[in-house]
Amino acid sequence: MEHTFKARIYEADSPFFEGELKGIVVPTIDGEYGVLAHHRNVVVAIVPGTLHYTLPDDTVEYAVVSEGIMRIENNDVLLLVNTAERPDEVEANRAKEKEEELIEARLQKKSVEEYLEAELMLQRAAAGLRDKGHKLD
Repeated sequence: MEHTFKARIYEADSPFFEGELKGIVVPTIDGEYGVLAHHRNVVVAIVPGTLHYTLPDDTVEYAVVSEGIMRIENNDVLLLVNTAERPDEVEANRAKEKEEELIEARLQKKSVEEYLEAELMLQRAAAGLRDKGHKLD
């Protein structure tokens, strides 16, 4: 009796994993839900959390996932989630997002400074014209 099953884990924009597994444990609203080979057919709602899966060589891999759904049908597992990241990618992705936020904040600050500088120059020009007797109204 074969002790593996076909599994596909897809995030919204790309495949995350495709291959044979010995088991998978996913986060659900009722706690963790485990699947082994020849599991009954079922559909399960996935909640944000950590899942882990066991490869045929007994290596265990982890992934942080968002909400989604898992379908088990005839020894075939299809898991669809919005996002899936390996734990080592989570910190790198958060750091990149933070860097992008800081760059955007600097650009906005520069934009505000440029606006204030332009307004000051306009006020100086208007004051200079008034001093020369020009009516601005």
